[in-house]
Amino acid sequence: MPTSAFPAFRARRLRRDDFSRRLARQTVLTRNDLVQGLFVCEGVNVRTPIKGLPGMFQTSIDQLLVDAQTCVDLRIPMIAIFPAIPSAQKTADGAEATNADGLIPRAVRALKARFPQLGVMTDCALDPYTTHGQDGLIDATGYVVNDETIALIVQQALAHARAGADFVAPSEMMDGRIGRVRAALDAEGFIHTRIMAYTAKYASAFYGPYREAVGSATGLGKVEKLQYFLDPANSDEALLEAELDLSEGADFIMVKPGLPYLDILQRIKQKFQRPTAVYQVSGEYAMIKAAAAAGVLDETKAILETLTAFKRAGADAIITYFAMDAARALEKQGF
Repeated sequence: MPTSAFPAFRARRLRRDDFSRRLARQTVLTRNDLVQGLFVCEGVNVRTPIKGLPGMFQTSIDQLLVDAQTCVDLRIPMIAIFPAIPSAQKTADGAEATNADGLIPRAVRALKARFPQLGVMTDCALDPYTTHGQDGLIDATGYVVNDETIALIVQQALAHARAGADFVAPSEMMDGRIGRVRAALDAEGFIHTRIMAYTAKYASAFYGPYREAVGSATGLGKVEKLQYFLDPANSDEALLEAELDLSEGADFIMVKPGLPYLDILQRIKQKFQRPTAVYQVSGEYAMIKAAAAAGVLDETKAILETLTAFKRAGADAIITYFAMDAARALEKQGF
């Protein structure tokens, strides 16, 4: 028989029953934390499976509205839309990105007309629109030029804001782009259009399925984006980027990818205490899907565990292709 003196405190007591585990729980994931990533393409009644992202599709605008309805029904606060434009519209300068009647502005107008209560975030970068697959304009040496790229990003953000986007999200990591976008939005009266800054976007190996989904992989080939994305070995640099983006007017700052950079997410949130998002990217999604398909883990449990890890590390919003799946599971739990 154990003596009363050993041990004086039993941590397992609070783990014994469901009710006490719930009372002691320090991190609670809810549907309010989720942003669903979706891919939109041209056409009508199109729903094309994305090879590297099982369960995800390139959808025409009419089918995008079907998915948006599901998000509304599941009480997901916002969706993030990404374009898969025809190859014929891609150019070296990515000019289609600024087209007021382009795919994304038309999608935004349709979404806001049907679902005014649903937040819509648009990505501002040139990689889906360029023949070379880089996020910006390139010079004769292949170097991505900063200020000239920003000029196009500003026009792209304005086209999205005019269409009704709630968040514009500059994701190309050019120096000074947040301040330029904020100034341009304010000058046109879009003072309520929010900016989600891709603040700590790392040169990661986990973007492959996304690049296939938006059609930038072919043009990019094996060329890396190390000249403008953050080095995966660096941590302090992410804090500097966060400080700059916030000083230039970002409403949300973001860490991308998610699980390999939980330490970055935690450092940024603890230091700045400002709204912070994390992006669970395509490679992270694909790994969970592959492992679940192989029968080596429970997909729903793995989804909720990873999303809870983001919340625990400090995320206020989680952009994920699992948002609808997670929302269904959370709804069953009363969250």
